Amino acid sequence: MNSRAFPRRPAGGTLFTWTISIVSGLFVGGFYLDGWAHTHGRVDETFFTPWHAVLYSAYLLVASVLVITAIRNRAKGLPWQHTLPDGYWPSMIGILLWIPGGLGDLVWHQIFGIEVSGEALLSPTHLLLAFGAWLIVSGPFRAAWRAPNRDQGLASHLPMLLSLTYMLSVLTFFTQTAHPLANLWGHGLASVPPALASTLTEQGVLGILLSAGVIVGIVLVALHRWELPPGALTIVFTLNAVAMGFLYDQGDYPGVHVAALAGAGLGADLLLAWLRPSTRRPFRLRLLALGISSLFTAGYFLAAMLTGSLDWSVHVWTGTIILSGVVGWLSSYLVVPPLAEQAADEEPNVPRRVAGEKERRYAVMSVPGD
Repeated sequence: MNSRAFPRRPAGGTLFTWTISIVSGLFVGGFYLDGWAHTHGRVDETFFTPWHAVLYSAYLLVASVLVITAIRNRAKGLPWQHTLPDGYWPSMIGILLWIPGGLGDLVWHQIFGIEVSGEALLSPTHLLLAFGAWLIVSGPFRAAWRAPNRDQGLASHLPMLLSLTYMLSVLTFFTQTAHPLANLWGHGLASVPPALASTLTEQGVLGILLSAGVIVGIVLVALHRWELPPGALTIVFTLNAVAMGFLYDQGDYPGVHVAALAGAGLGADLLLAWLRPSTRRPFRLRLLALGISSLFTAGYFLAAMLTGSLDWSVHVWTGTIILSGVVGWLSSYLVVPPLAEQAADEEPNVPRRVAGEKERRYAVMSVPGD
Protein backbone atom coordinates (compact mmCIF):
# COMPACT_ATOMS: atom_id res chain seq x y z
CA MET A 1 0.00 0.00 0.00
CA ASN A 2 1.25 3.47 -0.84
CA SER A 3 2.07 5.15 2.45
CA ARG A 4 1.73 8.64 1.02
CA ALA A 5 -1.42 10.21 2.43
CA PHE A 6 -3.68 12.21 0.18
CA PRO A 7 -4.82 15.63 1.40
CA ARG A 8 -8.41 15.65 2.61
CA ARG A 9 -9.31 18.12 -0.10
CA PRO A 10 -7.35 20.21 -2.60
CA ALA A 11 -7.18 23.87 -1.68
CA GLY A 12 -9.70 25.96 -3.56
CA GLY A 13 -7.56 29.05 -3.92
CA THR A 14 -8.61 32.61 -4.64
CA LEU A 15 -8.99 32.11 -8.41
CA PHE A 16 -11.25 29.07 -8.02
CA THR A 17 -13.35 30.74 -5.32
CA TRP A 18 -13.89 33.93 -7.32
CA THR A 19 -14.57 32.00 -10.53
CA ILE A 20 -17.30 30.01 -8.81
CA SER A 21 -18.68 33.20 -7.23
CA ILE A 22 -18.89 34.98 -10.59
CA VAL A 23 -20.42 32.14 -12.60
CA SER A 24 -22.86 31.45 -9.74
CA GLY A 25 -23.93 35.08 -9.96
CA LEU A 26 -24.58 34.65 -13.69
CA PHE A 27 -26.52 31.48 -12.88
CA VAL A 28 -28.78 33.22 -10.36
CA GLY A 29 -29.14 36.12 -12.81
CA GLY A 30 -30.42 33.61 -15.37
CA PHE A 31 -33.06 32.52 -12.87
CA TYR A 32 -34.24 36.08 -12.41
CA LEU A 33 -34.19 36.79 -16.14
CA ASP A 34 -36.41 33.77 -16.72
CA GLY A 35 -38.60 34.88 -13.80
CA TRP A 36 -38.89 38.37 -15.32
CA ALA A 37 -39.97 36.81 -18.62
CA HIS A 38 -42.63 34.71 -16.89
CA THR A 39 -44.03 37.59 -14.84
CA HIS A 40 -44.07 39.96 -17.83
CA GLY A 41 -45.69 37.65 -20.35
CA ARG A 42 -42.55 37.08 -22.43
CA VAL A 43 -42.84 33.28 -22.64
CA ASP A 44 -44.78 31.17 -25.08
CA GLU A 45 -45.74 27.54 -25.42
CA THR A 46 -42.22 26.18 -25.87
CA PHE A 47 -39.32 25.15 -23.71
CA PHE A 48 -36.80 26.71 -26.12
CA THR A 49 -36.82 30.39 -25.16
CA PRO A 50 -34.02 32.98 -25.02
CA TRP A 51 -34.47 33.10 -21.26
CA HIS A 52 -33.94 29.36 -20.89
CA ALA A 53 -30.92 29.66 -23.18
CA VAL A 54 -29.32 32.19 -20.80
CA LEU A 55 -30.20 30.15 -17.72
CA TYR A 56 -28.90 26.84 -19.04
CA SER A 57 -25.78 28.48 -20.51
CA ALA A 58 -24.95 29.87 -17.08
CA TYR A 59 -25.57 26.43 -15.61
CA LEU A 60 -23.11 24.94 -18.09
CA LEU A 61 -20.50 27.52 -17.05
CA VAL A 62 -20.79 26.53 -13.38
CA ALA A 63 -20.82 22.85 -14.28
CA SER A 64 -17.74 23.23 -16.48
CA VAL A 65 -15.72 24.86 -13.70
CA LEU A 66 -16.57 22.11 -11.21
CA VAL A 67 -16.24 19.19 -13.62
CA ILE A 68 -12.92 20.39 -15.11
CA THR A 69 -11.52 20.96 -11.61
CA ALA A 70 -12.55 17.46 -10.56
CA ILE A 71 -11.07 15.87 -13.70
CA ARG A 72 -7.77 17.74 -13.34
CA ASN A 73 -7.40 16.69 -9.70
CA ARG A 74 -8.35 13.13 -10.58
CA ALA A 75 -5.58 13.14 -13.20
CA LYS A 76 -3.15 14.05 -10.40
CA GLY A 77 -4.03 10.80 -8.66
CA LEU A 78 -6.55 12.03 -6.13
CA PRO A 79 -9.56 9.79 -5.41
CA TRP A 80 -12.83 11.12 -6.77
CA GLN A 81 -14.15 12.09 -3.33
CA HIS A 82 -11.13 14.37 -2.89
CA THR A 83 -11.13 16.02 -6.31
CA LEU A 84 -13.04 19.16 -5.30
CA PRO A 85 -12.13 21.67 -2.60
CA ASP A 86 -13.75 21.23 0.77
CA GLY A 87 -17.43 22.15 0.70
CA TYR A 88 -17.98 21.85 -3.05
CA TRP A 89 -19.16 18.29 -3.53
CA PRO A 90 -22.76 19.22 -2.67
CA SER A 91 -22.46 21.75 -5.51
CA MET A 92 -21.51 18.89 -7.83
CA ILE A 93 -24.56 16.99 -6.60
CA GLY A 94 -26.62 20.06 -7.51
CA ILE A 95 -25.06 20.01 -10.99
CA LEU A 96 -26.06 16.36 -11.41
CA LEU A 97 -29.62 17.03 -10.21
CA TRP A 98 -30.07 19.49 -13.05
CA ILE A 99 -29.73 16.71 -15.61
CA PRO A 100 -32.95 14.87 -14.66
CA GLY A 101 -34.48 18.20 -13.61
CA GLY A 102 -33.87 19.87 -16.97
CA LEU A 103 -34.92 16.84 -19.02
CA GLY A 104 -37.96 16.40 -16.79
CA ASP A 105 -38.84 20.06 -17.22
CA LEU A 106 -38.74 19.66 -21.01
CA VAL A 107 -41.03 16.62 -20.85
CA TRP A 108 -43.32 18.31 -18.31
CA HIS A 109 -43.79 21.31 -20.60
CA GLN A 110 -44.53 19.11 -23.57
CA ILE A 111 -47.17 17.14 -21.66
CA PHE A 112 -48.77 19.79 -19.46
CA GLY A 113 -47.80 23.04 -21.16
CA ILE A 114 -45.93 26.09 -19.92
CA GLU A 115 -46.70 27.13 -16.35
CA VAL A 116 -48.53 30.43 -15.87
CA SER A 117 -47.62 32.92 -13.14
CA GLY A 118 -47.19 31.25 -9.73
CA GLU A 119 -47.62 27.79 -11.22
CA ALA A 120 -43.96 27.90 -12.29
CA LEU A 121 -42.92 28.09 -8.64
CA LEU A 122 -44.77 24.90 -7.75
CA SER A 123 -43.93 22.68 -10.71
CA PRO A 124 -42.21 19.52 -9.38
CA THR A 125 -39.45 19.76 -11.98
CA HIS A 126 -38.85 23.41 -11.11
CA LEU A 127 -38.64 22.55 -7.42
CA LEU A 128 -35.99 19.92 -8.22
CA LEU A 129 -34.08 22.54 -10.20
CA ALA A 130 -34.44 24.98 -7.29
CA PHE A 131 -32.93 22.51 -4.85
CA GLY A 132 -30.09 21.75 -7.23
CA ALA A 133 -29.45 25.47 -7.77
CA TRP A 134 -29.35 26.10 -4.03
CA LEU A 135 -26.74 23.36 -3.62
CA ILE A 136 -24.70 24.79 -6.50
CA VAL A 137 -24.55 28.43 -5.39
CA SER A 138 -23.93 27.61 -1.72
CA GLY A 139 -20.49 26.15 -2.45
CA PRO A 140 -18.39 29.21 -1.48
CA PHE A 141 -20.46 29.60 1.70
CA ARG A 142 -19.80 25.99 2.75
CA ALA A 143 -16.11 26.31 1.88
CA ALA A 144 -15.78 29.45 4.00
CA TRP A 145 -17.67 27.77 6.85
CA ARG A 146 -15.15 24.94 6.91
CA ALA A 147 -12.10 27.19 6.65
CA PRO A 148 -10.21 28.36 9.78
CA ASN A 149 -12.02 31.18 11.54
CA ARG A 150 -9.80 34.23 11.18
CA ASP A 151 -10.57 37.90 11.67
CA GLN A 152 -11.11 39.10 8.12
CA GLY A 153 -12.29 42.25 6.43
CA LEU A 154 -15.10 42.72 3.95
CA ALA A 155 -12.96 41.86 0.90
CA SER A 156 -11.97 38.46 2.32
CA HIS A 157 -15.58 37.70 3.26
CA LEU A 158 -17.01 38.83 -0.08
CA PRO A 159 -17.19 35.42 -1.88
CA MET A 160 -18.97 33.99 1.16
CA LEU A 161 -21.34 36.97 1.29
CA LEU A 162 -22.12 36.68 -2.41
CA SER A 163 -22.83 32.99 -1.95
CA LEU A 164 -25.08 33.82 1.01
CA THR A 165 -26.90 36.36 -1.17
CA TYR A 166 -27.35 33.80 -3.94
CA MET A 167 -28.76 31.32 -1.43
CA LEU A 168 -31.18 33.96 -0.17
CA SER A 169 -32.10 34.94 -3.72
CA VAL A 170 -32.98 31.37 -4.69
CA LEU A 171 -35.26 31.21 -1.64
CA THR A 172 -36.93 34.56 -2.34
CA PHE A 173 -37.31 33.70 -6.02
CA PHE A 174 -39.33 30.61 -5.20
CA THR A 175 -41.34 32.42 -2.50
CA GLN A 176 -41.92 35.51 -4.65
CA THR A 177 -45.69 35.16 -4.30
CA ALA A 178 -45.15 36.31 -0.71
CA HIS A 179 -42.39 38.89 -1.19
CA PRO A 180 -43.37 42.58 -0.88
CA LEU A 181 -41.17 43.74 -3.78
CA ALA A 182 -42.77 41.29 -6.19
CA ASN A 183 -46.29 42.29 -5.08
CA LEU A 184 -46.14 45.77 -3.48
CA TRP A 185 -48.48 44.68 -0.73
CA GLY A 186 -50.93 47.36 0.42
CA HIS A 187 -51.08 49.08 -2.97
CA GLY A 188 -54.20 49.45 -5.11
CA LEU A 189 -56.74 48.30 -2.53
CA ALA A 190 -58.92 51.41 -2.76
CA SER A 191 -60.30 50.32 -6.14
CA VAL A 192 -61.28 46.75 -5.22
CA PRO A 193 -64.32 45.44 -3.31
CA PRO A 194 -63.94 45.47 0.49
CA ALA A 195 -64.03 41.69 0.81
CA LEU A 196 -61.21 41.29 -1.73
CA ALA A 197 -59.26 44.14 -0.10
CA SER A 198 -59.51 42.35 3.24
CA THR A 199 -58.29 39.08 1.73
CA LEU A 200 -55.38 40.80 -0.03
CA THR A 201 -54.44 42.56 3.20
CA GLU A 202 -54.33 39.31 5.13
CA GLN A 203 -52.33 37.68 2.34
CA GLY A 204 -49.93 40.63 2.30
CA VAL A 205 -49.33 40.54 6.05
CA LEU A 206 -48.52 36.84 5.94
CA GLY A 207 -46.31 37.36 2.90
CA ILE A 208 -44.28 40.10 4.57
CA LEU A 209 -43.85 38.02 7.73
CA LEU A 210 -42.63 35.07 5.67
CA SER A 211 -40.21 37.26 3.70
CA ALA A 212 -38.86 38.85 6.88
CA GLY A 213 -38.38 35.40 8.39
CA VAL A 214 -36.47 34.18 5.33
CA ILE A 215 -33.99 37.06 5.32
CA VAL A 216 -33.40 37.11 9.08
CA GLY A 217 -33.04 33.33 9.09
CA ILE A 218 -30.30 33.27 6.49
CA VAL A 219 -28.44 36.14 8.19
CA LEU A 220 -28.59 34.29 11.51
CA VAL A 221 -26.97 31.26 9.90
CA ALA A 222 -23.98 33.45 8.96
CA LEU A 223 -23.88 35.10 12.37
CA HIS A 224 -23.71 31.67 13.96
CA ARG A 225 -20.32 31.23 12.28
CA TRP A 226 -18.76 34.68 11.82
CA GLU A 227 -18.56 38.16 13.19
CA LEU A 228 -19.69 39.82 9.99
CA PRO A 229 -17.68 42.86 8.83
CA PRO A 230 -19.23 46.32 8.30
CA GLY A 231 -21.16 46.47 5.05
CA ALA A 232 -21.99 42.75 4.95
CA LEU A 233 -25.72 43.11 5.56
CA THR A 234 -25.99 46.08 3.21
CA ILE A 235 -24.58 43.92 0.41
CA VAL A 236 -26.97 41.05 1.12
CA PHE A 237 -30.06 43.28 1.43
CA THR A 238 -29.21 45.43 -1.60
CA LEU A 239 -28.34 42.73 -4.13
CA ASN A 240 -31.37 40.66 -3.20
CA ALA A 241 -33.69 43.67 -3.34
CA VAL A 242 -32.37 44.74 -6.76
CA ALA A 243 -33.03 41.24 -8.12
CA MET A 244 -36.49 40.93 -6.56
CA GLY A 245 -37.56 44.29 -8.01
CA PHE A 246 -37.42 42.78 -11.51
CA LEU A 247 -40.17 40.32 -10.58
CA TYR A 248 -42.75 43.07 -10.00
CA ASP A 249 -45.14 42.97 -12.96
CA GLN A 250 -47.82 45.60 -12.28
CA GLY A 251 -45.95 48.71 -13.35
CA ASP A 252 -42.54 50.34 -13.42
CA TYR A 253 -39.53 48.96 -11.58
CA PRO A 254 -40.06 49.71 -7.85
CA GLY A 255 -36.83 51.65 -7.42
CA VAL A 256 -37.89 53.54 -4.29
CA HIS A 257 -38.84 50.30 -2.54
CA VAL A 258 -35.56 48.66 -3.58
CA ALA A 259 -33.60 51.65 -2.25
CA ALA A 260 -35.56 51.53 1.00
CA LEU A 261 -34.66 47.88 1.57
CA ALA A 262 -31.03 48.67 0.77
CA GLY A 263 -31.30 51.35 3.47
CA ALA A 264 -32.73 48.73 5.81
CA GLY A 265 -29.58 46.70 5.19
CA LEU A 266 -27.46 49.71 6.11
CA GLY A 267 -29.50 50.14 9.28
CA ALA A 268 -28.99 46.46 10.08
CA ASP A 269 -25.22 46.94 9.63
CA LEU A 270 -25.23 49.87 12.05
CA LEU A 271 -27.21 47.81 14.56
CA LEU A 272 -24.76 44.92 14.11
CA ALA A 273 -21.79 47.21 14.80
CA TRP A 274 -23.47 48.61 17.91
CA LEU A 275 -24.65 45.33 19.44
CA ARG A 276 -21.69 43.11 18.43
CA PRO A 277 -23.74 39.95 19.03
CA SER A 278 -22.49 36.39 19.24
CA THR A 279 -23.69 32.99 20.39
CA ARG A 280 -22.23 33.87 23.80
CA ARG A 281 -24.23 37.09 23.86
CA PRO A 282 -27.64 35.61 23.06
CA PHE A 283 -29.68 38.60 24.22
CA ARG A 284 -27.80 40.86 21.81
CA LEU A 285 -28.24 38.29 19.06
CA ARG A 286 -31.99 38.25 19.70
CA LEU A 287 -32.13 42.05 19.63
CA LEU A 288 -30.30 42.07 16.31
CA ALA A 289 -32.67 39.47 14.84
CA LEU A 290 -35.63 41.55 16.00
CA GLY A 291 -34.04 44.65 14.49
CA ILE A 292 -33.22 43.05 11.12
CA SER A 293 -36.75 41.81 10.50
CA SER A 294 -38.32 45.02 11.79
CA LEU A 295 -36.06 47.19 9.61
CA PHE A 296 -36.89 45.07 6.57
CA THR A 297 -40.62 45.61 7.08
CA ALA A 298 -40.36 49.25 8.17
CA GLY A 299 -38.19 50.03 5.14
CA TYR A 300 -40.83 48.62 2.83
CA PHE A 301 -43.62 50.62 4.46
CA LEU A 302 -41.55 53.80 4.37
CA ALA A 303 -41.12 53.41 0.62
CA ALA A 304 -44.85 52.70 0.24
CA MET A 305 -45.65 55.93 2.07
CA LEU A 306 -43.15 57.97 0.06
CA THR A 307 -44.67 56.71 -3.20
CA GLY A 308 -48.26 57.08 -2.01
CA SER A 309 -48.89 53.37 -2.54
CA LEU A 310 -49.90 52.31 0.97
CA ASP A 311 -53.61 51.65 1.35
CA TRP A 312 -53.32 49.78 4.64
CA SER A 313 -54.52 51.39 7.83
CA VAL A 314 -52.09 52.45 10.53
CA HIS A 315 -53.34 49.53 12.63
CA VAL A 316 -52.24 47.03 10.00
CA TRP A 317 -48.83 48.35 9.01
CA THR A 318 -47.65 49.16 12.53
CA GLY A 319 -48.80 45.76 13.74
CA THR A 320 -47.01 44.08 10.84
CA ILE A 321 -43.73 45.76 11.83
CA ILE A 322 -44.16 44.54 15.40
CA LEU A 323 -44.99 40.99 14.28
CA SER A 324 -41.96 41.01 11.98
CA GLY A 325 -39.81 41.80 14.99
CA VAL A 326 -41.40 38.89 16.84
CA VAL A 327 -40.57 36.61 13.90
CA GLY A 328 -36.93 37.72 14.10
CA TRP A 329 -36.77 37.31 17.87
CA LEU A 330 -38.22 33.79 17.74
CA SER A 331 -35.93 32.84 14.84
CA SER A 332 -32.91 33.58 17.03
CA TYR A 333 -33.87 30.65 19.27
CA LEU A 334 -33.01 28.33 16.37
CA VAL A 335 -29.42 29.61 16.55
CA VAL A 336 -29.13 29.85 20.33
CA PRO A 337 -31.78 27.70 22.03
CA PRO A 338 -32.60 28.32 25.71
CA LEU A 339 -30.29 25.56 26.99
CA ALA A 340 -27.33 27.01 25.09
CA GLU A 341 -28.18 30.45 26.45
CA GLN A 342 -28.21 29.05 29.99
CA ALA A 343 -24.81 27.40 29.43
CA ALA A 344 -23.38 30.73 28.24
CA ASP A 345 -24.71 32.48 31.35
CA GLU A 346 -23.11 29.86 33.60
CA GLU A 347 -19.62 30.60 32.23
CA PRO A 348 -19.36 34.37 32.56
CA ASN A 349 -15.63 34.39 33.29
CA VAL A 350 -14.45 32.46 30.23
CA PRO A 351 -11.93 34.66 28.38
CA ARG A 352 -13.21 35.99 25.07
CA ARG A 353 -10.38 34.35 23.11
CA VAL A 354 -11.16 30.91 24.55
CA ALA A 355 -14.88 31.44 24.18
CA GLY A 356 -14.42 32.43 20.54
CA GLU A 357 -12.43 29.27 19.89
CA LYS A 358 -15.20 27.21 21.45
CA GLU A 359 -17.74 28.97 19.23
CA ARG A 360 -15.60 28.27 16.17
CA ARG A 361 -15.27 24.56 16.95
CA TYR A 362 -18.97 24.26 17.65
CA ALA A 363 -19.83 26.09 14.44
CA VAL A 364 -17.56 23.91 12.30
CA MET A 365 -18.98 20.77 13.86
CA SER A 366 -22.51 22.02 13.18
CA VAL A 367 -22.17 22.40 9.41
CA PRO A 368 -24.01 19.70 7.43
CA GLY A 369 -21.61 17.16 5.99
CA ASP A 370 -21.00 16.73 2.30
